[in-house]
Amino acid sequence: MKHDPFIIDQAQGQRLPIVLSVPHAGTEFPEEVRGAFRPGFVHFPVDTDWFVHQLYEFAPALGITMIRARNSRYVIDLNRDPAGQALYDDGRMLTELLPTRSFQGEALYREQEPDEAEIAQRLEAYYWPYYQKIKALLDELRGEFDHVLLWDCHSIRQRVPTIRPDAFPDMILGDQDGRTAHPDLTAVALQHLAGDPTLQLEHNDPFKGGHITRYFGNPAGGIHALQLELTQVNYMDEERCSFDPQRAGRVRPLLEATLKALAKTLGQLQ
Repeated sequence: MKHDPFIIDQAQGQRLPIVLSVPHAGTEFPEEVRGAFRPGFVHFPVDTDWFVHQLYEFAPALGITMIRARNSRYVIDLNRDPAGQALYDDGRMLTELLPTRSFQGEALYREQEPDEAEIAQRLEAYYWPYYQKIKALLDELRGEFDHVLLWDCHSIRQRVPTIRPDAFPDMILGDQDGRTAHPDLTAVALQHLAGDPTLQLEHNDPFKGGHITRYFGNPAGGIHALQLELTQVNYMDEERCSFDPQRAGRVRPLLEATLKALAKTLGQLQ
């Protein structure tokens, strides 16, 4: 029996005008595609945004609904343009809608890589249902609030030499150079995320937000979108690939305070 390619963690109690999206923490491979991949990557999809949904597990109790992908980003990358257009044109390594290589350059497939027909099938089966559900969640909130926010949650290893020679900042907030969210929301997010001065915070550098924020962000229409990228060392043990409650306990208060402040600011927008 097939199931939805996403899991919904419903808001509890009084709802806030925020939806959390976690598109890259999934690790499943549907039966119909699993055999095409090299077994090692099915067993351990190394480029996963490990445990991001666990880091944000406090959100439903705040009144925030969270949607998270079941499938690995290797099956299809939900944060890439469905037509395969590059998100950046600055010479960095391009990551594909249907990745064929890991971030380290290793081939993901046993033999034949997906053709156009397979790409179309995965878009229909796994990609668009995720987007349609986000739209439904945002539309539902828009029936209650004038302004709503999609907060797209991501993480990355501290060092990925094929993408960037230097270590990544601890936190990177992306709003597509101000295009996907009201400037007051961006300012409030930056202010609260900067609450721990030992953590390096950057804005739109080196990530401005992927396709999800670009697709849904429409400030003039009352829908705002921000992406937060966290380096994984701040909430997990990268070497053992295990969640670290102590490290997560340092970051969670920043995230919780930020989301609460954003909810308040949304209610004040004209």
